[in-house]
Amino acid sequence: MNVHDLTLYACAAAVVGPGLKVLDSSLAAPAGPRSRVPSVLRAWLPPIPVTAAAMVGVMAAFNVAQTVWPSLIGHLERRPDGAWWRAGTALLIQSSGRLQLLFNLAALIAVAPVAQRVFGSVRTLTLYLLPGVAAQAVSMEAWNPHGGGNSVAICGLVGALATVCALRGPNPGLRRLALLVPAAGLVLCVMANNHGVGLLVGAALGAAMTTLDPAGRRIRLPARPETAAS
Repeated sequence: MNVHDLTLYACAAAVVGPGLKVLDSSLAAPAGPRSRVPSVLRAWLPPIPVTAAAMVGVMAAFNVAQTVWPSLIGHLERRPDGAWWRAGTALLIQSSGRLQLLFNLAALIAVAPVAQRVFGSVRTLTLYLLPGVAAQAVSMEAWNPHGGGNSVAICGLVGALATVCALRGPNPGLRRLALLVPAAGLVLCVMANNHGVGLLVGAALGAAMTTLDPAGRRIRLPARPETAAS
């Protein structure tokens, strides 16, 4: 294993580890039996996050479609041919096989409902689409002109959630830990990895939304450390 691979694994650990803690801390623990439900599943309890459900549904539908019609990948993936719209359609398909398909679907199921409960529907879509399209556009122009996948868009949601946690989180230790997520994004950008673009654009948008949010009325995090789920 070379230095490049070790750095990628370190960045993945810096995103996944703190990211899971950020997801958990972003949901207040309810009273009663629901408090025993894992936080990732609790995000799907009523009231159902409809926007997140729609995002997962669209992804699942295209996953089925590309499995039945593999040629769909070639029609929608990013290419360096000047077709700018492919920076958007590349988010609909997974070009690296079933492992990518399953991992990204699981990640979206875990992240999207938490993002909706923190940011609301419109901001969640913005934090998904803008970082995703930006990452695909950068790849088309220079880094990796062929392919597709929505992990870069999911990174946008993770980057935004980490930034909100760093700025407004109730736990000082977790606030510092959350800073590893945008730091990993910066390292990935230096390595010309498009996931870094997704993380940094998401983090920047999350910081802007948090700064401009009036008195925290639209972005909701648990108010005290003891309300965060364990």
